[in-house]
Amino acid sequence: MASQFYSLDSILSQHAQYNLIIGERSNGKTFAALEHGIRDWWENGKQMAYIRRWKEDYRGKRGENLFASLTSTGKIAEITGGEYTQTRYYSGKWYLAKRDDQLDSLISQNDPFCYGFAISDQEHDKSSSFPGICNIVFDEFLTRQYYLQNEFVLFINVLSTIIRHRNDVTIFMLGNTVNKYCPYFKEMGLKHITEMKQGDIDVYTYGTSPLKVAVEYCKPSEKGKASDVYFTFNNPALQMITGGAWEIDMYPHLPRKYKRADVVYNFYINFDDVLLDCEVIALPDCSFIYVHEKTTPIKDDSLSLVFSDTYDPRPNYIRNIRKPPNKIAKRIADYFRNEKVYYQDNEVGEVVRNYLQFCTTL
Repeated sequence: MASQFYSLDSILSQHAQYNLIIGERSNGKTFAALEHGIRDWWENGKQMAYIRRWKEDYRGKRGENLFASLTSTGKIAEITGGEYTQTRYYSGKWYLAKRDDQLDSLISQNDPFCYGFAISDQEHDKSSSFPGICNIVFDEFLTRQYYLQNEFVLFINVLSTIIRHRNDVTIFMLGNTVNKYCPYFKEMGLKHITEMKQGDIDVYTYGTSPLKVAVEYCKPSEKGKASDVYFTFNNPALQMITGGAWEIDMYPHLPRKYKRADVVYNFYINFDDVLLDCEVIALPDCSFIYVHEKTTPIKDDSLSLVFSDTYDPRPNYIRNIRKPPNKIAKRIADYFRNEKVYYQDNEVGEVVRNYLQFCTTL
């Protein structure tokens, strides 16, 4: 039976170093991970790291409110036996605290139980040491906006700064189902995430290495959330909020029928190991690009124009469509700029959208 809020029990039973937890928004992923970190601190003296892409994501009011739900539900008081009831945030660190009504002030522990880290700011933490951190929570690792250039490597550098020469650290990577195309999936060799069904846990191993990565696609809550009533419009993007389906935008589909003779040029987009056939179609009164899946290899990949996220020294391969190096590539980029591109379905549109966002990071 599915519970109302997410629990770490199933994924922790896999005893993996990395635990990727993906699911609908507001299902309790972050609550569960932060609760685990506080409990491990209180019972075992193990500190926690909280990682975000940008420093602004956990500074100021966001930092002050990070543990607010554990305060309001009484979870901190429960864990500490009433000794502490809330947290105090100061200079990128969190402390267990309790309000002293007589002094009208917060009394907090001397040592922080949690440190904040920003991937974009990782250069500034390299010389620091954090031997007490044994739980790492990377929140909102999936995004529909922009990933940093070489973000996975930057993330690993943050982990290296924290972990150093130890092997007693557990990493939690939490994400809402906002984007199927994520550089972490490819870099970590997670090949089957888009095929997972809700409730599945897949475990990846790497040859003779003891490294294990567990990936959980959370079950939706059995009765749904009370707030779901506000998001039940007929829009596929909202299914991520109400049920944990992958968020997909609506994209323009083929506007006209065409004949083979109307295709005046073919090029390809190869992004995240998905190959797309792009046809430039010229009709008497208009021209546009139609993008659809290609299920067979490119016949002559030494001559055909290919836009790809991989490095390839051949002159017909281009990484960044936003910086076209020749006239043909510039004409193609103009179609995208002028919104004269149509898609086989919304899934194909998602691939192209992510490729175009990838290009902005180059």
